[in-house]
Amino acid sequence: MAKKYDSVKFFKNILLAFSFLVTFISNGQVSAVHLTCEMTENPLAVIQNQPRLSWQLVSNKLNVSQTAFQILVSSSEEKLKKNEADIWDSKKVVSNKNLQITFSGNSLKSETKYFWKVKIWDQDNKESKWSKIASFRIAPSESDLNPIWIGAITKADSHLPEGRNYHAATFKKEKKEAIINASDSLSRRSIMLRKPFEVKKEIKEAVVYISGLGHYELTINGKKIGNSEFAPLWTDYDKTVNYNTYELTANELQNGENVIGVLLGNGMYNMLAERYAKFFVSFGPPTLFFKMKVVYKDGSEEIIKSDASWKYSKSPITFNSIFGGEDYNANLEQKGWNSKGFNDADWKKVVVQEAPKGGLKAQTAPPITIQKKYDVKEVKQPKPELYVFNMGQNLSGFPTLKVKGKKGQTVRVWVGEGLNDDGTVGQGRSGKPYYYDYTLKGEEVEEWTPKFSYYGFQYIQIENINYKETKNVNLPTIVALQSNFIYNSAGEAGSFKSSNEIFNKAHELINNSIKSNFQSVFTDCPQREKLGWLEEVHLNGPGLMFNYNLESYIPAIMQNISDSQRENGLIPTIVPEYVVFGGDFTDSPEWGVTGVILPWMYYEYYGDASLIEKYYPVMKGYVDYLTTKSKSHIVSYGLGDWYDYGTHAAGYSKNSPIALSATSHYFYGASLVAKAAKLLNKKEDIEKYETLTSDIKKAFNDEFFNKETKQYGTSSQFSNAVPVFMDIVEPQYKAEVMQNLLADIKAKGDRLTTGDVGNRYLFQALARNGENETMYKMNNHYDAPGYGFQIKFGLTTLTEQWDPRKGNSWNHFMMGQIEEWFYQSLAGIVSDDANPGFKHFFIQPEVVGDMTFVKASYNSIYGKIVSSWEKKDGKLILKVEIPANTSATIKLPVSKNSEIKVNKKAANLGFDEKDKKPTLELGSGIYTIESKI
Repeated sequence: MAKKYDSVKFFKNILLAFSFLVTFISNGQVSAVHLTCEMTENPLAVIQNQPRLSWQLVSNKLNVSQTAFQILVSSSEEKLKKNEADIWDSKKVVSNKNLQITFSGNSLKSETKYFWKVKIWDQDNKESKWSKIASFRIAPSESDLNPIWIGAITKADSHLPEGRNYHAATFKKEKKEAIINASDSLSRRSIMLRKPFEVKKEIKEAVVYISGLGHYELTINGKKIGNSEFAPLWTDYDKTVNYNTYELTANELQNGENVIGVLLGNGMYNMLAERYAKFFVSFGPPTLFFKMKVVYKDGSEEIIKSDASWKYSKSPITFNSIFGGEDYNANLEQKGWNSKGFNDADWKKVVVQEAPKGGLKAQTAPPITIQKKYDVKEVKQPKPELYVFNMGQNLSGFPTLKVKGKKGQTVRVWVGEGLNDDGTVGQGRSGKPYYYDYTLKGEEVEEWTPKFSYYGFQYIQIENINYKETKNVNLPTIVALQSNFIYNSAGEAGSFKSSNEIFNKAHELINNSIKSNFQSVFTDCPQREKLGWLEEVHLNGPGLMFNYNLESYIPAIMQNISDSQRENGLIPTIVPEYVVFGGDFTDSPEWGVTGVILPWMYYEYYGDASLIEKYYPVMKGYVDYLTTKSKSHIVSYGLGDWYDYGTHAAGYSKNSPIALSATSHYFYGASLVAKAAKLLNKKEDIEKYETLTSDIKKAFNDEFFNKETKQYGTSSQFSNAVPVFMDIVEPQYKAEVMQNLLADIKAKGDRLTTGDVGNRYLFQALARNGENETMYKMNNHYDAPGYGFQIKFGLTTLTEQWDPRKGNSWNHFMMGQIEEWFYQSLAGIVSDDANPGFKHFFIQPEVVGDMTFVKASYNSIYGKIVSSWEKKDGKLILKVEIPANTSATIKLPVSKNSEIKVNKKAANLGFDEKDKKPTLELGSGIYTIESKI
């Protein structure tokens, strides 16, 4: 059974508090809640000089909307409590807008905290109470930080490999060893750094800015600060380096001596190590930037920063590699090293190092944390004194072990996704060798958790041990074992459940895989590669956004895309591009076009055009690059519909022309750049890219469409679905192309033949064109290709191939595109292009197959949207929740003449002639809609 971590308890407490808040709103009064600045609650590092403020509204009344607001911003909480707005008083602003209100007050100072609150007027001009107080802190500029980087060895003395062409998985052992041995071993070593400092006066506030590369753990007086794992998040360190910000509480600093302690590991910053490695890349040896600004109550300030006065020592972590594992020798521990009173006479002075090339920027995306813990589910002993522990869940993370034994004994821990035929843990598919070594110090019970390496695993293997009972006194005894599930702490946005168990289990499998790969970047797998292959992000985009809060995470993806874009406009397939694979594995349009599609998806779900505005040059640059690669508007290279399904080996597209795939994505990108030019009123570009879009469309149809057969390309499902989804097919031929698509699906036994790229286009070509029964048949079975086969196989995560026995990774979310169908079609929660961010939206559920109910929710930026339907006693009962200050159009899947009641009263109905469905227009509130089937 999984034990929820503290962050989950915290989330539950917030939900509980929120429900109490709604319950106790008196007389239907509206309240402003969930105040955010730049899409984050109480952010500590706001980069913008004019940050945007947002809030949600809650009320127990129907049809609630905002007609005006007033914001107060103060320099202190005390002033704000007295309604003294010395920074900004917006006065009463007549507006229904409650999201992304641009701050327009006095100039904001860097490294300064501000406090704010808001009240609103509702549709009846009733004034709300003031909201609870929220805060935001303006980040320092890079010149304010004035970073000095320190460590054990300089980059020049390290002799680390430079460049990004070390695809180590293809190297022979001798070549790997030669590269590793050429470097100084100190340059790969985890180190501890310490700095004592004095506090002599009463503190008003203390703020820490820190970047420890590759990753760090910060302690003050022996106590860990923050709950991050693998901080800071990965970037292209030649372009951007993240730093983290922490506010220290009064009890974290004490009068007199205090000690800063920092532990450093390699991460992706310095990926050079023995054991398994997908690639080698190094931006330098482990390095630290640290700045703490202490403000005293008397107004004076003090700065403690990384400089030559710090000291370091080698840590007990004797080996750490993001790909290969971690070793820890408890006999090298130095008790109290990060607390006062420790004698550091034997420690060495740090060296001031060359700074990373990238600009130092505040990390605004959420951190990685331990989200769940799993205890041992089952224990087997395939060989004497060799134990294999089934932890019950495949995940990304690392184990925690409790062990007792003699000083100097070593426990080796192997982890893996699956088992060999003999019952031992197998790493053949997932990258080997990967293990953890723990060397005991010989105390009663010792507990250890790795800090700087993670892997995808469900099983743990330990040999030459006792388990729980000490049967052999010459062997150490494992007392307890847990696995720690780590993923991004952005938080979950959606829920889905239905009467169909295949769909429910598929939802679980997909989301366990998403979580496993929801790290610093969206990775392909948590073991073998850990790389940010871009196509997954846009092809799974709607499912990702329905399930997770990505408001502050997607901007980090776009920053990484911008950083990785080449001067000629190419966006590589993986971002950050730590290794250059070359050819189609570096440059494939279906992957690179993410940089054009993602800002639009962000706008659709969050109503925020800032990424389109900021990254318009990136979007335009990529489409211009594809133009240089095209011949008569046809692009003829790339990976195509990667891993398409059939009897052939998985890989490059085999069922469908690669040029059809590449050119369609060229068209898609050009059409979105034209749309962006219109949104941003870039007059010269509007005509240019609208013309380009039209030219590509004509070239595509001329090249790939057979007017006689009404088929595209090879007549494959991908070939016909893509032009239907992207609206490339001419209207007069669309119905016949759809019929050809349906005929192929039927001929294949209601099975798909698309791959990683084509699945979304196939699923949505069906869903958006009234063919949800076909979607249902295509996915409601236990055969391959299909989610049911994965379930029947006993897996807990989605795999790289439909038949897990054929693929490598057992923890890939690239085939998880059905999530979009679960939320948008089965539950029917659909955004409105004309009102992005779900200001207005549609509830239009599809009742398919033998399904009897679907329950789904989505926490939009305006609040919780619920669509829950069931078939009961000859009726369709639809329960809907519409957030305050929004409205929805309900499209009911019943006949025109059905008797329909809303909250037990007769309703005013409209009728959608296109969809042939009765419609309702509803404002905010909770509704029960009943109709006879």
